[in-house]
Order: sequence, then C-alpha cells, then structure tokens
Amino acid sequence: MGAGKTTIGRSLARRLGLDFVDSDREIEARTGVSIPTVFEIEGEEGFRKREIQVIEDLAARSGQVVATGGGVVLRPENRGNMSASGFVVYLDVPPYTLWERTRHDRNRPLLQVEDPLLRLKDLYAQRDPFYREVADLVVDGSRINAQGVLQLLVKEVGERWKL
Repeated sequence: MGAGKTTIGRSLARRLGLDFVDSDREIEARTGVSIPTVFEIEGEEGFRKREIQVIEDLAARSGQVVATGGGVVLRPENRGNMSASGFVVYLDVPPYTLWERTRHDRNRPLLQVEDPLLRLKDLYAQRDPFYREVADLVVDGSRINAQGVLQLLVKEVGERWKL
C-alpha cells in the first residue's frame, strides 16, 4: 500500500520484456468497479475472496511481473501461490513513509479512518512477518528511489536466471 509495487513492477516488466499485471486492476476489470466500490459492497472479506481467485489465476501463468495489493499476504492460499509460482520481492517501506505517500489518496479503503498513520502501523505489524516468510528478496524501499530499486531487481533477476 504505497510501497511502489505497481510503479516498479511495470518498469521491471518493461525492462525484462515481460507482461505486467496489477492484481488490483485485474479485480477491477473482472468486477467492472473500483476497489473502493468492491470494499463498500462486499467488505474486506469479499474483496479478499476475489483476490484469492485472481492470485491463483495469475500464479498459473508465466512470463509476467505481478504487482499485488498490500494485503495479499494475509491469506495462506495467496502466500502458497506466490511462493510456488515465482520470485517474490518484498518492498519494505516503514509506516511513516507509506503515510507520507498515501495520505491524500482517497482510493485506499483501509486508510479511510480517523488515524491513517496508526492504521498503517497496525497493517505493517500484521503483514511484515508474512512478507518476510514468502520473500525471495527483501528490498528496503525507504532508502532508495524507484530507479534504484529497479536497477537492483534487474541485477538480482539477471543473476538468478542468467538473463
């Protein structure tokens, strides 16, 4: 949520000549409505069920870079599909930095609360262990910019797959 997954994922896919898919955009395409609308109508539980199906479908494909929603790791099914189907990168960004990046964004349903920074701290505490569990690579996304992360990922992916 604000870590830069979509921006970096899109650039990485372009650099590697792969397809790019954003799992949240895929949910929007399948439902015909925005993520906030899915949350409004179905709640977080309904959204998470849709997310499980999308991640399962995406994990069955190859030749792509996938950017997931921030809460994808909450479900064991998603963690299993992610681990089994590809190279998982965790862009680790501390809550305050995430808050700075997202504080004016009204398209983030989980942050439409009285204290979004506290909410981000809670989400980080909940999600961080799961991301570390599935990650093949953890990148400190608060210390380097998107271009620096991209260069690091191209190097890592190139070394692992001899590209």
